[in-house]
Amino acid sequence: MPKKKKNQMVLECTSCGYTDTKTAETPIVEAKKSKAKKVEIVDPVKADENLPTTEAVCEKCNNDVAYYWLVQTRAADESQTKFMRCTKCSHTWRDYS
Repeated sequence: MPKKKKNQMVLECTSCGYTDTKTAETPIVEAKKSKAKKVEIVDPVKADENLPTTEAVCEKCNNDVAYYWLVQTRAADESQTKFMRCTKCSHTWRDYS
């Protein structure tokens, strides 16, 4: 790592403490990791069309068909949580059965 000692730039190893005063001969390259993540915007209405459906009564509109998907919300040794979304009014609820 480049460090300043006694008004002079030196290279110093962070593990063993070795220093090198020949910084003019040594190219210094700085590497940065990019933390940018690719974000995909999905229309929730179109995303639901790819989900499977099941017979389930919606408590808001009494529709009897709902999309469903499973999510591991608790520890891995416990069962998954089943989420349901009404195909008519888009009301979402959990099914713990």
